[in-house]
Amino acid sequence: MPTYDYQCKECGHAFELFQQMSDSVKKKCPECGKLKLKRLIGSGAGVMFKGSGFYETDYRSSAYKKDKKEAESSSSSGNSTESAKKSDSKKESKSNTPTPKKD
Repeated sequence: MPTYDYQCKECGHAFELFQQMSDSVKKKCPECGKLKLKRLIGSGAGVMFKGSGFYETDYRSSAYKKDKKEAESSSSSGNSTESAKKSDSKKESKSNTPTPKKD
């Protein structure tokens, strides 16, 4: 349920009212009792997500999480051997280049 801001045109009394969207707009000021109450247009509120349950990974089964960990560990170990192979090939390519001769 939203919170609405109201202000009386007669006495200037301003307040917030927590009411349902389907409720009618209030017209009578609680301070002066006159029918000069106006509902103000608010800037709105941002949506705030607190707690768990907002990410797809929060709902995953334990079997899925286990398989994902295994896949990550095998891919990370595979990446380290690939990077080692690349560094070895760079060393080999440097050693195969001819050095310029000095006269």
